[in-house]
Amino acid sequence: MTLNALAAVTDLIGPQLAAVDAQFRQELTSDLKCVGTLVRHVGRFRGKMLRPCLLLLTARAVNPRAEPTADHVRLATVVEMVHMATLVHDDVLDEAELRRKGATINHLRGNEAAVLLGDYLISHSYHLCSGADDAAVGLPPQYASRLVARTTNRVCEGELLQLDNRNNLDLNEPTYLDIIARKTAALTAACCRLGAAFAGADAETADRMEEYGLALGTAFQIQDDILDLTGDPRDVGKTLGIDVEKGKLTLPLIHFLRTAPAEHRALLRSLLTEPNPDKAEKIRNLILPGDSLRYARDRARALVDRARSCLLDLPDTEARHALDAMAEFVVARAE
Repeated sequence: MTLNALAAVTDLIGPQLAAVDAQFRQELTSDLKCVGTLVRHVGRFRGKMLRPCLLLLTARAVNPRAEPTADHVRLATVVEMVHMATLVHDDVLDEAELRRKGATINHLRGNEAAVLLGDYLISHSYHLCSGADDAAVGLPPQYASRLVARTTNRVCEGELLQLDNRNNLDLNEPTYLDIIARKTAALTAACCRLGAAFAGADAETADRMEEYGLALGTAFQIQDDILDLTGDPRDVGKTLGIDVEKGKLTLPLIHFLRTAPAEHRALLRSLLTEPNPDKAEKIRNLILPGDSLRYARDRARALVDRARSCLLDLPDTEARHALDAMAEFVVARAE
């Protein structure tokens, strides 16, 4: 799926996405110039707004007769704020210098400013989320707030689990998948569940849409990890090779350490543990000829197929086809 095709997908929810953009900017205004400068800069990281798109398209897909509501716009803004906060904090953890082809907040202003800006985004997201009218669609009190809070907790758990496994050359695939399910996929799953629940979906449909988001988000992170090894910074738009430099094993490396010939496994372990200015490039050249990148791509493809299967019982509408196309876009990024 091309970026032009993705743009056509978002045309379905164009007015709502414009409203999300306006609410994002309005909510994060400050009378302090220094805060406003940082907020405007982080706004450049927002890219394709995939998480708001997921929430809004899910609402349309499960209830084709109704337009997304003001609460859908509110919650789409909330998840975008949470996502932005995770990006700012991730860049601190990774000491990244580039994001969306621009300087990261930590590179521009230091870690202190970046951490506080991430907290600022999170606190605004909770403030905005608290205004959602759960009762209007028959949901329990504070349904949205509790779901968003639970999701951000899972994101933090995933980051902590990843930190605990840095430089663990014996990291296994189930633990890796648990890490990315928490740190990345939990938020995409929450987007889809919120979109469905606030469109009046029954529990079974909401569960199925949450499963779609979880599978999609996991595939997305696997592809991101592949791109960290194989991508071109000019195309990807962010600092690459960070996983290797930070001792974070990703699926291609885990598979290689499990299946490659003994001498190649020993070489990879040596490259991962010894200081080397060309570490990322040497690891890339070692990994490329083998099957490990293909294995990771196949795992991502299987997850995308699982996500798409969750859509089969939805009405045959443009919104459903858009969600299907977004799933396909995830794997197309690294092919």
